[in-house]
Amino acid sequence: MWSTLGHNMESPNHTDVDPSVFFLLGIPGLEQFHLWLSLLVCGLGTATIVGNITILVVVATEPVLHKPVYLFLCMLSTTDLAASLSTVPKLLAILWCGAGYISASACLAQMFFIHAFCMMEFTVLLAMAFDRYVAICHPLHYATVLTGTMIALIGVAAVMRGSLLMLPCPFLIGCLNFCQSHVILHTYCEHMAVVKLACGDTRPNRVYGLTAALLVIGVDLFCIGLSSAFIAQAVLCLLSREARSKALGTCGSHVCVILISYTPALFSFFTHRFGHHVPVHIHILLANVYLLFPPALNPVIYEIQTKEIRKRVVRVFQSGQGTGIKASE
Repeated sequence: MWSTLGHNMESPNHTDVDPSVFFLLGIPGLEQFHLWLSLLVCGLGTATIVGNITILVVVATEPVLHKPVYLFLCMLSTTDLAASLSTVPKLLAILWCGAGYISASACLAQMFFIHAFCMMEFTVLLAMAFDRYVAICHPLHYATVLTGTMIALIGVAAVMRGSLLMLPCPFLIGCLNFCQSHVILHTYCEHMAVVKLACGDTRPNRVYGLTAALLVIGVDLFCIGLSSAFIAQAVLCLLSREARSKALGTCGSHVCVILISYTPALFSFFTHRFGHHVPVHIHILLANVYLLFPPALNPVIYEIQTKEIRKRVVRVFQSGQGTGIKASE
């Protein structure tokens, strides 16, 4: 399939370029700002790595945090790290050096992993919403419902769901004929950006892409909204103001993460398919906001709003400083 895709591509402007190579153009119209944007991307990438690794280390080394909500948080950090590592290195190469060339197979692999990891992230957010629903609405059944086996099955389901839903996309693209340009107006191999380069009938690709997105975003948002309604109803039935405040506090960080993750995703999704008059650089910026900001901000939100994690992060850094002082003496 890869060889077929490669031989079907032709460069409109460079006859000496390998026809099996795509070229990621970056952000058209904002070339003069690429260096400044790279500093932002580098900062977000660093924050993503440091923040999410901190979450993983703290939860792994603190037995008291080996609870379902924190194990789901580790799953979220893992998918955030994976999605960021699939995007940031090539993005920085484009912004710093204009190194936009990418082979057809590498492009399809990047497309698969970025979209699959994003679908896995949405599934984990749904699982976290379910966790909060059980904890608040059915607290007596929490330990029996969210067992270690159930958590493992949810993790496997997240991986399988993202992988299986995204798997047909590279194969459908491999059947297309790229008879004109191989220049992708984007910073990464986004599904629709690649499909738009193809000649002939691309309806199967468009329909499947739309269906997969709706199955993930639409179904997940509906279920999260339903669980939030049940949680709100349960909280309002509590007699104690302190109990209501505590229940809402446990959901606050999760609500923030959902808003940060889904809002740019929905904007990017709808503008890419229906915003035909929206400038190209707005499409691309929204897609990058959707990929770069949630992984960097999610650990910060949980570390600030979750007292158990905040206390243990401070303890880890204090112990690290203490070790450093003893070593220097």
